[in-house]
Amino acid sequence: MSNMEAPSPEPRKRRGSDKPTLKQVAEAAGVSPITVSRALNTPDRVNKETRRLVTEAVEQLGYVPNLIAGSLASASSRFIAVIVPSLANAVFIEVIKGLQETFEAKGYQILLGNTDYDLQREHQLVRTFLGWSCSGLVIAGLHHSKACQSLLETWNKPIVEIMELGEGLDLNVGLDHREAGACMARHLLDRHYRSIIYVGACMDRDYRANMRYEGHKEILEQAGLEAPIIELDRLGSLEAGAAALDMVLEQHPRTDAIHFANDDLATGALLHAQRLGLGVPQDIAIAGFNGLPLGQQVTPRLTTIQSPRETMGRLAAEQILRRLNDEPIKDKQVNVAFRILIGEST
Repeated sequence: MSNMEAPSPEPRKRRGSDKPTLKQVAEAAGVSPITVSRALNTPDRVNKETRRLVTEAVEQLGYVPNLIAGSLASASSRFIAVIVPSLANAVFIEVIKGLQETFEAKGYQILLGNTDYDLQREHQLVRTFLGWSCSGLVIAGLHHSKACQSLLETWNKPIVEIMELGEGLDLNVGLDHREAGACMARHLLDRHYRSIIYVGACMDRDYRANMRYEGHKEILEQAGLEAPIIELDRLGSLEAGAAALDMVLEQHPRTDAIHFANDDLATGALLHAQRLGLGVPQDIAIAGFNGLPLGQQVTPRLTTIQSPRETMGRLAAEQILRRLNDEPIKDKQVNVAFRILIGEST
């Protein structure tokens, strides 16, 4: 189990509490405020070049239009925006559960958005949710597009970036994915596996899986071993895991252990190995990440890294609530840690 707490870093610099105004956007774009309003609200009424100038000014300044009309515009809402990469993945469902239960207990509701691992979609969701004057924002990950980063830096309300540990814009609750990958690699080496391959999926989008691979690779190279990788072009699923096993057996027939980027892939491979008549772990060992219930119900039980997902959501919500209540925050960075669950698959 990883219990080492990382020191609280200084957050990435935010630009302060003075929010850009519509007038400033108009000046930057060289147009009138009413033209900016039209470009944002009824873009079909504005020519393409003017829309481009306004869009560039909005992104450069980090301007967020307030979507609450009239006298409500300055009111504080009881909504917290929550943006995650997937609503199909049980990992994020459990995080959302921890967030929702904690916020609802204090009279707040969540506005939920799904990016599908698309940073441009994340930017659009951030613009929309911030425009509804949410009281706070919980967002998965520390990596954002330049335009999204600009919006977040100018927003003067609480932000918690979750899922991974690192230097946050404001508050951060997560775990060390590089160390999680290294932890599993050490386990496989301790079990005397020497031909080990890492299998991930769409790792340019699911970049935390790539962070785990980097940790895995470092440990294997320290042991004088190669660290081959297979990357699938579709996100993790049981079917993709089965297909990945076929690829490993064809491309790396001497493999004695596979370290999968998640439990969905690993469980799919484990079930497919049984269909092929392969013994797990006698013929090939299989390990995953996340600690999902599915992997603990198959035979043999899956060896995996368990992340405290619901706890992560609860702690993130508590951080925002402290900020909203003007309570002191001891640690701006919270390491939720992880633990290895050693099943019979390795």
